[in-house]
Amino acid sequence: MEFYRFDRESGRPITKFDSNFVMSRIIQTSGNAHIGCMHIPANGVVGYHQAVSPQLMLIMTGAGKVRSGNDDFIEIKAGEAVFWEKGEWHETISKIGLTAIVIESEELNPSAYMTSRESDL
Repeated sequence: MEFYRFDRESGRPITKFDSNFVMSRIIQTSGNAHIGCMHIPANGVVGYHQAVSPQLMLIMTGAGKVRSGNDDFIEIKAGEAVFWEKGEWHETISKIGLTAIVIESEELNPSAYMTSRESDL
């Protein structure tokens, strides 16, 4: 399990075409990808299971905890992302609820675009 950031502070200002915004790069894939939005309610859970393919979960709102294998749960919040390899056992829980974008693809390599959160753990 790897942790990344996509919050405003991890992005770069874009001014081309008279623009004024910050872009946090996430991923690029040339192959098939499944992208969905997950809505976990307060006291919700995504049960313990194996990742069918490499999976990147980006927390958009709310907060929760994730774990991999038999490891302890680790807190995750909006602006952060978690990456699981294919076959990795994992679980997500949330006391307050969270909304996340989930990207699944055999070609995911988040470290090519995103800032690691490792220094924060």
